[in-house]
Amino acid sequence: MTLPVDPPPPIEATLRNPQAEIPVEHPSVSIFRKRVRKFRTIKRGYYAFVILLTAYIISFFLPILISSSALIVRYQGQFYFPIVRYYPAVTFGQQSVGEPNYRDLAQTLRDEKKGDWVLLSPYPYSPTESLFDLPGAPPNPPSRQHIFGTDDRGRDIFARLAYGFNVSLSFALLVLGISLGIGVAVGATLGYFGGKVDILGQRAIEIWSSLPFLYTIIIVSSIVVPVYLPGKNLVLQPSFWLLIFILTAFDWMGITYYVRGEFYREKTKDYVGAAIAMGANDRAIIFKHILPNALTPVVSFAPFMVVANIAALVALDFLGFGLPAPTPSWGELIDQGVQNLTKWWLVFFPLAAMFVTLLLIVFIGEAVREAFDPKEYSRLR
Repeated sequence: MTLPVDPPPPIEATLRNPQAEIPVEHPSVSIFRKRVRKFRTIKRGYYAFVILLTAYIISFFLPILISSSALIVRYQGQFYFPIVRYYPAVTFGQQSVGEPNYRDLAQTLRDEKKGDWVLLSPYPYSPTESLFDLPGAPPNPPSRQHIFGTDDRGRDIFARLAYGFNVSLSFALLVLGISLGIGVAVGATLGYFGGKVDILGQRAIEIWSSLPFLYTIIIVSSIVVPVYLPGKNLVLQPSFWLLIFILTAFDWMGITYYVRGEFYREKTKDYVGAAIAMGANDRAIIFKHILPNALTPVVSFAPFMVVANIAALVALDFLGFGLPAPTPSWGELIDQGVQNLTKWWLVFFPLAAMFVTLLLIVFIGEAVREAFDPKEYSRLR
C-alpha cells in the first residue's frame, strides 16, 4: 500500500505563512574554492603555510627589528631619525668616522641623565657589522647578547640568518614566478599548435638544456664581477638580480614539458571543439579554456621548485659563486661551519634554519599536491 504524499504548499499559503519551509538553492562552489577548502583541512600543510608566510612578512621589517642603527634619537633637545636618514658620528659628539655607534651613544646619554635618549631596535646588531669588542677572538659562542654567537668575522649569526631567510625566499619566489611565466607560455605554445612548432621548439629546448649550469655560472662570475652596494636593500642589489637572471635561464625548461603534455591532452576534449565551433580565437582558447584546466601540475610542482631554488642559491654561495660579501647568506655561513667544525654554533644554526624552512615548504607542497589532485575534482565530471 502506497502512502499518500502531501503536495508542497501553494505560493499563496507560503506568503500567508512566512514560516513555511522554502527550499533554498545553494550557490555552486568553484573547483578552485573546493581545492582551497581541501588544502585548509590538511592541517600540517596549512599551518606550515601560515608559519612561513608570517615569517616572510616579518622579514621585510628586519631593518626595524634587527639593526645596529637607532630608530629615534633625542639629542640636545632635537629629534633625529637614523632609520630613514644617515647622520655622521660627529652629529652626536662621537669622535669617529662614519656611522655612529648607537649602542655606545645610548649608554652615554643614559649616564649623562640630561633627558636625551636613543630608541634602539629590539635586536640592536647588524648582519654586516663586525663586533671586535667581544672577549676572545671570533667566532664567539652564543651568549646573552648574541643568542646564536658570531661568525669568523665577528658578525652576529642570528642577524645574518634572519636577513638570509628573506634573501633566500625572495630569490626563490622571484625565480619561480619568472620561470613559471616563461615555461607555461612556451609549453602552451608547443602543446597547442604542435606540428613543426612543437618539433623545432623541443629541439631548441634540448640544445639549451645541454649547456652546463655550473660552468655557465663560473664563466659569468669571472666576466661580471658581483658588486655589493652598502645601504641598498638586499633584493635591490645588482648581483641578486644577476643570479636570478642566470638561474631563470635554466629553470624554466622543466615545467614546459608538463604544460605541453597537459595541452596535448586537453585540446582533444569536447569543450575545446565547442569553443572552436563557436568562433573563439586561439588566444581565448589557450588562456580562457585550456590553461585553467592545465595548471594542476604547475601548482603541484611550485613548492618543490621553491625548495630547489633555495638549495641552488645556498649551493652557489657555499661554492663562492653566489652573492658577494658581505651579503647575509646561508651558504656562506655553512661554508664557515665546514671550515670551523669545532665551533658547533657555526654548523648547527645555519643547517637548522635551512632544514626548518625547507621542511615547511615540503609540507606545503604535499598539501597542495593532495588538494589539487585532478582525480578528486574534475571540471568535466
